[in-house]
Amino acid sequence: MSSTDEYDILVIGSGEPGKYLAWTMAAAGHRTAVVERRLIGGSCPNIACLPSKNIIHSAKVRSFTARAAEFGVDIESAATNMAGVQARKRAMVDGLRRIHLDRYQASGAELIMGEARFGGDRTVDVELAGGGRRRLRGTRMFLDLGTHATVPGVPGLAAARPMTHVELLDLDRLPEHLVVLGGGYVGLELGQAMRRFGARVTVVEQGPQLAGHEDPDVGEAIGDLFRDERISVHLRTRVRSVEGESGRGVRVLVDGPDGDGVVEGTDLLVGAGRTPNTRGIGLERAGVELTETGYIKVDERLATTAANVWAMGECAGSPHFTHVAFDDFRVVHANLTGGDSTTTDRLVAYCMYTDPELARVGMNESEARSRGIAYRLLTLPMAAVLRTRTLSEPRGFMKMLVAAESDEILGFTVFGTEATELMAAVQTAMVGRIPYTALRRAIYVHPSVAEGITFLLRNTPTAPVEAVAGASAAGTR
Repeated sequence: MSSTDEYDILVIGSGEPGKYLAWTMAAAGHRTAVVERRLIGGSCPNIACLPSKNIIHSAKVRSFTARAAEFGVDIESAATNMAGVQARKRAMVDGLRRIHLDRYQASGAELIMGEARFGGDRTVDVELAGGGRRRLRGTRMFLDLGTHATVPGVPGLAAARPMTHVELLDLDRLPEHLVVLGGGYVGLELGQAMRRFGARVTVVEQGPQLAGHEDPDVGEAIGDLFRDERISVHLRTRVRSVEGESGRGVRVLVDGPDGDGVVEGTDLLVGAGRTPNTRGIGLERAGVELTETGYIKVDERLATTAANVWAMGECAGSPHFTHVAFDDFRVVHANLTGGDSTTTDRLVAYCMYTDPELARVGMNESEARSRGIAYRLLTLPMAAVLRTRTLSEPRGFMKMLVAAESDEILGFTVFGTEATELMAAVQTAMVGRIPYTALRRAIYVHPSVAEGITFLLRNTPTAPVEAVAGASAAGTR
């Protein structure tokens, strides 16, 4: 390998920001290459966002069959066929991969399948997937390395060969009893889906509530949902060790409020966070420094500590959402083409696709209190939104935080049907700095879920909640 192939734009990783940057810059005439280890288009269309939502929707359809009589429908058999569930998902993924390949061809960006390791300044050596090696160098380099599921160092856990979301989303059989370690987004979304397909499900969470970064009333509402769906939940429960093998039978030894205990199941899913894909690939040889937690150090323009090298997406410590990764592309591309864009004070929306959905934008009560920001509160049960009555989906609530001394919207949380779409209306108002008093003059379609904003804002905000820095909405976190 004596020669080096030179590119104007060299992207390592074909996830959301990397592929859009490559397609855009190549189409503008820059010689561009993308090195991808395995997943064309990154994790979102292959093993994460879109496949999980595909399977979650199949689980919702399955849940409707269990409620068929409620809607006046007679069904003789509504058994789950996991092979059929997976066939639908795989057909979607295959179609998305073809779309990505077409985009590469149309844009002129070169897609190189292989494993990249850094050999020096903006230079990588690539072990090609088809055999052989290439050395590549970019005038400008962009790192889109992503993350992978964390498997904690609990005794016996790795030996039990637990599933992460990757393996569960490709499972052709239905677990008899799935034990989920972690009450965050992954564990809650997939745990509920498996329960709706017919599996027994137990969730083990070491914190005091499910969805630990959300307000206590949200965690309680999700807990009520899971109890209603006969999902067993163990809170404040620490996993001490694991015995057995996932798929054959596991014993999870725990320490909870009632002392030591054992949770037994047939299969094990770990949903315990993410680890950046930054170790062991020679970033130090490129002058790219990492944070203490292993993410790439970047400034507000996503520039790394190495000249003409940027990092985007989860490896840069951005919130772990595809929509944020796409905004990282927007920031970087804007600055490459004469703009002035930063990640400072971005309004990031959060969403969890349980059924009903959880969506939030801006601050929640816990965050406002921890930051010492006083606020007024507007709340409304979803049952007051007439669209939910037509759908027979009245569970949940919405709430809006309004500044104590102005009418600025500080944050919005909704747990209910079509929550992500409802949140988008408020998010748009927040981006435009529209006060809540102006938003309530909007005329929403009837009946729609968005119409709920009308009824929420007809209420009178509570007296200001005098937040105390360091406190939470529950006063305990």
